[in-house]
Amino acid sequence: MTKDMTQGKPLTLILKFCLPMVAGNILQQFYNLADTAIVGRCMNSYALAAIGSTGSVCFLVIGFAIGLCTGLSIPVSQRYGANDMKDMRKFMMNAVYIAGVVSLFLTVITVLFCRPILELMQTPPEIMENAQRYLTVIFAGLTATVLYNLLSGFLRAMGDSMTPLVFLAVSSVLNIGLDFVMIPPFGTAGAALATIISQGISALCCLYFMYKRFSVLKFEKDEFAFSPEKFGRLCGISLPMAFQFSITGIGTIIMQTAINNFGATVIASVTTAQKIQNVVGGPMESLGITMATYCGQNLGAKRIDRIREGLYKSLLVSVGYACFAYAFSFFLGKYFVYLFVSTKETAFLSIMNYAVRYLRISGLFYPVLAVLFVLRNSLQGMGYSFLPMSAGILELIARTFAAWFMVRSWGFTGVCLASPFAWVLADVLLISASVYAMVSLPKKFRPQTA
Repeated sequence: MTKDMTQGKPLTLILKFCLPMVAGNILQQFYNLADTAIVGRCMNSYALAAIGSTGSVCFLVIGFAIGLCTGLSIPVSQRYGANDMKDMRKFMMNAVYIAGVVSLFLTVITVLFCRPILELMQTPPEIMENAQRYLTVIFAGLTATVLYNLLSGFLRAMGDSMTPLVFLAVSSVLNIGLDFVMIPPFGTAGAALATIISQGISALCCLYFMYKRFSVLKFEKDEFAFSPEKFGRLCGISLPMAFQFSITGIGTIIMQTAINNFGATVIASVTTAQKIQNVVGGPMESLGITMATYCGQNLGAKRIDRIREGLYKSLLVSVGYACFAYAFSFFLGKYFVYLFVSTKETAFLSIMNYAVRYLRISGLFYPVLAVLFVLRNSLQGMGYSFLPMSAGILELIARTFAAWFMVRSWGFTGVCLASPFAWVLADVLLISASVYAMVSLPKKFRPQTA
């Protein structure tokens, strides 16, 4: 069921829309945990390190695709908020054309250059083959990832956050089942194959459901036409968002290169800690994505007063949750390590100590990350795509500095502080940009009263 976020109490609407996304995010992170945990348990810590070493490259490419799909859905949410369904469908169709071309191009390039990228990152020889197998399969199935994220973005743009959750749940259960079947014979490639198959099935189910259940998505013949005007508008919003993810991804690759120099044990520990961090950070990320839809719909309805109120209240909720997330990570994070690494591993205690240290240092800055998620997505929903991309550039600069100076000077402590340093610099720009947006938007639209 679609939801109009231009009427009603802002915080209530935001939280109701966000909760299914939180559940979906946590579910997705847990099945990512299952991937990694089954590899670590069924194989060894070297296989775990191999998958971990590919995380930054996956974030670079898949992050680009997700950013693109998120951006493509923003004009859809704006037209939905303006109640212009015909124009909304035209934007959808042109978004499909863009996503198809980009996914095909990315698939060819990334599959061809997997090995050179891993070599450039100084991936240790003992994990190189497993890392390459995993990465090649993930990139070969990139179209399935793009299709699911594009369709989910369309549904969220229309206020439906529940349907993507349902199909994500199906995908998660299928992914875990396939892990047990495919990892023993195929190793890390099996883990990647399980992920791609489950995402592809989820995307097809989502497409079928949208076609059958949503009357507003019944396309007329003229709505399939390519529109240069809509193509330009979609690219103007989506490409900066995609590049923002990739810029951040380049920073994580630089950091991963620095981490790789510490060896397989530290790689495995950072992989473990970051998986745990992704789980506890999921609600903050979901609230941020919610704000993109909320701000997009209310911008379409010219309700700038509602944008301001929703932004303020979502910041309070997100920062409050961030404090809880840090307490959870500090006291309970170490127990998650047992999911990934067998106590029979000779390096178990070292991996445990490094992972706990990472969580306790990095987690201090969760409130900073919470602000980043809310402001970045809100600005994107309001159509300010260049400013969040600029914040991504600051993150890249920060991570490059951390890799070259902080890690070399402070060792593993520098690794723990690298991402928080990037979050702080990004927030400086995002806070300034948000103040600018709140001042400039009322000059374009006259606020309406409820």
